[in-house]
Amino acid sequence: MELAISAVTGELVSRFVSFLINKYHSGRTYSEEKQVERLQQVLLRARIVVEEADGRYIPNSGMLEQLNMLAEAMYKGYWALGAFRYRSLQETPTEEEQISYSSSKRFHTVHGSARKNKATYLVDLQGVLESLEYVVSSMTEFVVLLGGCDRMLRRPYDAYLYNDNIMFGRHAEKQKLLNFVLQHGPHGGAPAVLPVIGGPAVGKRTLVAHICKDERVSSQFSSILHLNGDSVCGIADHGSLLSGKVLVVVELVSDVDKEDWTKFCSTLASMHSGSKVIIVSRCKNSEKLGTVKPIFLNTLPYEEFSYLFKTLAFGSADPAQYPQLARIADELARELQSDWSLVAANLLADMMRKNLNLHFWLCTLSRMRRFVERNFSLFGEHPQLLILRRHQVDVSDFILHSASPLRIVPSCAAGSSRTEVTEERALLPKVRVGDLLVDPGLRPQGDFNVVTWESRLPPYTSFVHFVPNGAPGLPEDTPLSGRKRKSI
Repeated sequence: MELAISAVTGELVSRFVSFLINKYHSGRTYSEEKQVERLQQVLLRARIVVEEADGRYIPNSGMLEQLNMLAEAMYKGYWALGAFRYRSLQETPTEEEQISYSSSKRFHTVHGSARKNKATYLVDLQGVLESLEYVVSSMTEFVVLLGGCDRMLRRPYDAYLYNDNIMFGRHAEKQKLLNFVLQHGPHGGAPAVLPVIGGPAVGKRTLVAHICKDERVSSQFSSILHLNGDSVCGIADHGSLLSGKVLVVVELVSDVDKEDWTKFCSTLASMHSGSKVIIVSRCKNSEKLGTVKPIFLNTLPYEEFSYLFKTLAFGSADPAQYPQLARIADELARELQSDWSLVAANLLADMMRKNLNLHFWLCTLSRMRRFVERNFSLFGEHPQLLILRRHQVDVSDFILHSASPLRIVPSCAAGSSRTEVTEERALLPKVRVGDLLVDPGLRPQGDFNVVTWESRLPPYTSFVHFVPNGAPGLPEDTPLSGRKRKSI
């Protein structure tokens, strides 16, 4: 009898515990679903405000700080939402486990990385939601004041048809640069000078070009002059170009000579009082050349970079419908954001968008990591650093089979006096790197040029590199071909 009672009691306790567990999981699932729904609603509100603000002229610096806070919280929310959607994949073995290519701790598979750090994907939705709701709720005054800001005139195709032709992010920086260019300075004296400083390929020239094509800017200045470091001291010989109200954009790839800059400033003193000067430079010392507080462009935060990369990689497709691909895109974005540039992100996204296939995306990630590992092995540096030093880079693993070595010689930055464009090299065969990846047989015989990326945004920079036939033995100081904007 006691045994029977004990058995019945045990069964009842077991069922009760199972009931509580099921109820907990059911309530948790319901709660998470409600959080996801609420997060989507708050993200929509935040996006509406950010997009509306991006289409207005905002002269208030306090509002720009609020806009930065809102944009940052919004991109974190989008990343959290995407990571939460594919977190269930962490327990399901996939094709990813079959993609292994290095025993080095630096190079690992996507699945292995996810298993070691599930916290990256098991997102605290409640914390993200509360943070975003707090920021959105504090934007009441911002929205009211925004209604009094003038609208920007936009061509329809800029806003609706070609989303990849619109400059992404940099909301506050765009407004600060616009405010500088459009504000009326005091009469008399030399024009105001604003330095725009940032690392290589973070979007400095794109930001300035975006401002230059604004309707108010183009109507306010009689001309917009683009100079490089070599033509700064020669501007005095072209006085006719400085007549009227002029916007001068000076691109510096190195520290400018002090005497040359003094001569340039004396020339500026004779310009119209409403003229302005923008310096584009990667050198921190250029801050001293400005008369107003500089604008610093840093690498985009990871969540914002991931949002941009997935937008480019998926195109019109919805990442929520491809959770495995979304996870790979996040992994790629993490590596690109820390070690690479927007050029590399656009290059990979352009190729991946054309083939939304799991195996292709995994192979792309694998090729990229082997490419980085090989250059570390050969030259002892990350390929991005090699590119900055104009050192040859081995791209065999990324583009072709390892049995077919291929090394490129990076071109100089636009505006550099070291950029050498010869007629002979201009006539060489040209092939896009994306086409080489799809079909290695397109590689021309002998020397040729490879186009890694052609920007669809002003100033429409083309990143063209030289590939010599005897690349493995190429001297490091071999003159390069490249493109630069013509100066006066």
